[in-house]
Amino acid sequence: MADAGSTAGETRTHLHGIVETLKSQIVTYALPLWSSEGWDFRAGGFIEKLDAVGRADADAPRRVRVQARQIYCFAKAAQLGWYPQGAEIARKGLDYMLAKAKAPDGKPGFVHILAPDGSVLNPLRDTYDHAFVLLALATVYQMDRDAKVRAEIDELMQFIDTQLRSPDGGYLEGVPASMPRRQNPQMHLLEAFIAAFDATHDQAFQARAGDLFGLFSSNLFDAKKGVLGEYFEQDWSRIEPVSVEPGHQAEWVWLLKGFERITGCPTGKQRAALLESALRYRDATGCLVDEGDAQGNIVKATRRCWPQTEIIKAFVAQAESGVQGAAEEARAALTRLDKYYLQHPVKGGWYDQFDGEGRSLVDAIPASSFYHILCAVAEAERVLGA
Repeated sequence: MADAGSTAGETRTHLHGIVETLKSQIVTYALPLWSSEGWDFRAGGFIEKLDAVGRADADAPRRVRVQARQIYCFAKAAQLGWYPQGAEIARKGLDYMLAKAKAPDGKPGFVHILAPDGSVLNPLRDTYDHAFVLLALATVYQMDRDAKVRAEIDELMQFIDTQLRSPDGGYLEGVPASMPRRQNPQMHLLEAFIAAFDATHDQAFQARAGDLFGLFSSNLFDAKKGVLGEYFEQDWSRIEPVSVEPGHQAEWVWLLKGFERITGCPTGKQRAALLESALRYRDATGCLVDEGDAQGNIVKATRRCWPQTEIIKAFVAQAESGVQGAAEEARAALTRLDKYYLQHPVKGGWYDQFDGEGRSLVDAIPASSFYHILCAVAEAERVLGA
């Protein structure tokens, strides 16, 4: 971002180059880093995190959702032509995930956490995890329409439809089921269903997405207060006091645009309300904080990296819909992401979270953030250009 002495013209010039700048950082540094130091060449699988100087934490347990997110990143980068070798890395990651995490105990579904040696640390079948497994499979399938990958999608959907569906609407937290119910797994299943429809053109994914849009409209989003709830009772009544994560509100803006694209169902009113509400929860840097309340007050002044990527995607979605000023807001948000989070001593790394005073709270570089960063920049390039 330009310093205080820069002219408005210089600032605008930088804003208009920010998409290409961040794409270049991803292609030149992040993808090579996470395919080398971020891959376990001894035991297989993606590393969960790097330390502050960019060395692999080979002893950290491995969440299956992170394996899936990294598969998505490399498949997406290959699909976009950013990193052709990403196709092979994505397939290698998928082979590992299928070999180690899929039904190792003879029960259907994917386990929750693996040890570095590939053994099971937690056998929970977590719905949030399965959303990312589906996203990974859909993105790999979109590369070359491999029939074996399509078969994996179908098998996974059999599990999701029969074991995770809830009689009260939406999907359970996992197997075994737990409380409270959260909007987050529902949101990521919507993301995965949209991606699966794009990859397969199977209208069953449209229908599943439509069910979740209905849940969003009737229970998850309080249109009167303009807030998205996070935690719910079994019947999807909101747990009070309502916790608001502005990053999720922004994420839904982008997802609702995707839902509109694949179904033709208009979502502009809900998107505008969500975005307006999310923007209440910003600090002096202009970044989204981690949590607020239903009245628009900041509850947690810490700020993670991922909400900043989601506000980028929200503005990109609005720009794609022709909303005036949204493109410049997206570029400004990209510039904040670069200034506060991506200027890490490890090239291709990032800061994960800051406190209210701007001090970094996390020493490690988590692999889980790559999915957010790459997706935000890819969407910005698609809609805004370089």
